[in-house]
Formats: sequence, structure tokens, C-alpha cells
Amino acid sequence: MAAEQGDRCSSIEVPLLVDEKVYQVNDSKNKDEYHMVHVGNASSFKTCFHLVNAISGVGIVSIPYALASGGWLSILLLFTIAIACCYTGTLVKKCMDMDLNIRTFPDIGQHAFGSKGRLMVSIIMNSELYLAVTGFLILEGDNLNKLVPNVQIHLAGLTIGGTTMFTMVTALVILPTVLLEDMSLLSYVSAGGALASSIFIVSLLWNGAIDGTGFHGKGRVFRWSGIPSAVSLFAFCYSAHPILPTLYNSMRDKSRFYSVLSASFLACTFGYAAAAILGYLMFGEEVESQVTLNLQTGKLSSRVAIYTTLVNPIAKYALMLTPVINAIKMKVSCNYYNKRVTHMIISTSLLVGSLTIAVTIPLFGYLMSLVGALLSVSASILVPSICYLKISGSYKRFGCEMVINYSIIVMGVAIAVFGTYRSLVDIIQNL
Repeated sequence: MAAEQGDRCSSIEVPLLVDEKVYQVNDSKNKDEYHMVHVGNASSFKTCFHLVNAISGVGIVSIPYALASGGWLSILLLFTIAIACCYTGTLVKKCMDMDLNIRTFPDIGQHAFGSKGRLMVSIIMNSELYLAVTGFLILEGDNLNKLVPNVQIHLAGLTIGGTTMFTMVTALVILPTVLLEDMSLLSYVSAGGALASSIFIVSLLWNGAIDGTGFHGKGRVFRWSGIPSAVSLFAFCYSAHPILPTLYNSMRDKSRFYSVLSASFLACTFGYAAAAILGYLMFGEEVESQVTLNLQTGKLSSRVAIYTTLVNPIAKYALMLTPVINAIKMKVSCNYYNKRVTHMIISTSLLVGSLTIAVTIPLFGYLMSLVGALLSVSASILVPSICYLKISGSYKRFGCEMVINYSIIVMGVAIAVFGTYRSLVDIIQNL
């Protein structure tokens, strides 16, 4: 039971969404027994707002590079992955409707495959979060070095370059936020994912159309060798499934969840496609793994795009790391007085580990491609599809639903295998 509670606490939550209330209700047969009733009170608009913010992330800076990797026709794969992930989002709801005891993402794994299923889903979910926030540090170091180039420090006979130095400085800035146990303040700051993405897209458009960069990049129609990297980065952009149970539980009118899901995925896909097309048109084959690194810092639109990219990850780092911290804390036995110290040790250790990976593998595009192929695909495509087939028993019945789910699983496995292999090869070759 303790382990189960720990996994429940480690599930990803939406800090601003506090509209789910829990009541104790008398059992209709035995008046001395009670059961818990969860009642959501969030409007459809508020739920949509939170889901859009969850999907809109730092993946938008690498989406032009993803399009450049696969060529113009690969944008069709972006829409394919978006549709597949939206569909698997509906499977999360169906799993929850089949058992009211499913409250979190790991609960789905538990209901489908027992404790091993819960453990596997928790590992996938928390590993994805941890490597994603590691990417934040790399992104911060690269973009700060872009703003303030040619900076070096000499320490004990060692020369530390600008990117490494700024990555370390970012970790020091973030450290106080990960030591906090109350994330309510940061949750308000980090709720602007959609706004940040909108500002970023407008800045790109302004830079290309008005500030003189232009749209002269022709690019390639299709590049077969770059498809694994492209689809892996596309998948990374849609890794919000672990929060869907929280959003669904908090809705006042749960019958509108499908509409909310469709609207959110449509809005985010439109934003991702716009950023991909703009970036590829502006810089063509020269586009970097972070399109902000192509921008000329002397222009106002460039600085707005870079500053917007810098602010959001700093605010989101601690929030995204919190489920990982909680998962570890639940496995560590400690008394009441040592809880604060335990939190500080675990959170600091995770930050140091994240910094070590970021400095050792300062390859944002390749690392996020690895996360997308290995972990995002698992969490957003494979887990919902496989667990739904098991829980519903659809794998036993041949029909349209079975064919669709198995097709999505085959697609997910293909992305995971080829994308992971390509990402690992790229990382090893560029270290």
C-alpha cells in the first residue's frame, strides 16, 4: 500500500488546477462505511488552457530542425503523430471510465499489468521528466552563450567555455526553486506555455518578414535518412499524456473531454507547424537544433524570441522535477523532522545529476530526439494503447478498434527502435 501511495504522489499534476474536491459519502448498504467521491469543478475552457500549456513546451525551438531533418514532406508525419497522440489520449479516458479507482497515469499500468505495470509506467514517466529538464539546462546554456558570446573563465588551470559556464550558472539560479516544497508561486509563473509559444512564433514571423532575415531557405522535399530524428522530435512535442488523468478528474462536465482534447491538440499542432515552416523557410538546411541559435541578436525580434525561450524553462524546471523528487522521497523512510533535509538532499542531487548530463552531453537536439523516441513515444503512444487493449479485452476481438490500436503500436515501436538507434549514434558521433 505504501508503494502504491508513493506512485500516486509521484504522478504529474497540474499545480494551478485545484478544482477537484473529495467527499466522504456513506455506503448505501452499510451506513457505518464510507467511500470517497471525487467531484471536478473545472470548466472546459480552463481544462483546455491547462492542456495547451502542458503540450506547448521547449520542443517548439527544435521543430524547424526536425522538419529540416526529414524534409518538407515530413510535416505530414507531424500531423500523423498528433492524430495518433490525440487518439491515445481518448484511450486514457476510456481506461479511467472502466475503473473509477484509476486516478493517475501509473494507475493505468497497475490496472492492466499489476504492480509491474505500475512500476514500468512510473519509470517511463519520471525518466522522461528528468531528461526533459536536463534539456532545459542545455537550452539555457546555448542561448545565453548566443546572447553573450566568447565568454570564458579560467579556474584551477581549467578553461570553462561560455556554454558550460552558463549551464552551471543556470543550475545555480534554479537551485532555490527545487528546494521549495510549495510550488504554488512557480505554478503561476510557468502557466504561460501557450503565451510563450505564441510570442515565439510571432517573433519568428517578425524576424523573417520585417527585420530582414527573409524566407529564402528552399530546403529539401524529402530526406529518408533524417526521418528517424524528425519523428522522434515530433513525438517529443506531444508528451503530455501523464497529466491527462488529473485534467479529466478535475472537469465539471467530463462528457466534453473529447472536445477539449481535440481543440488542444489542434491548437498546439497548428503552432508547431507554423514554427517549423517559418524556421525552415528562414534558414533552410542551415537551421540549428534550436532555431534561436540562428537568430541575429542585434534585432529586437531575435532578442524577444531568445528571452522568451530562456524564461519558461527556468520557471518550469522545479515543477517538472517535483514528481521525480516525490517518487524518490516515498521510497526513503524518514521521520517528520528529517523530511525537509531529505527533500533538500534529493532535489539537490537530482539537479547536480541533471547538470552533469547537460555538461557531458551538450547536444540539445540529439538528446531530445532520444527522449522523444524512447520515452515520449512510450508514454504517449505505447502505454495508452497497450494498457487499453489489456483492460478492455479488445485484443481478443478482431475489429476496427483492434486494427487501429495495433497499427498505432507498430508505429510507436518503429519510432522507438529506429529513433533511439539514430539518436544514440548521433550522440556518440558528436561527443
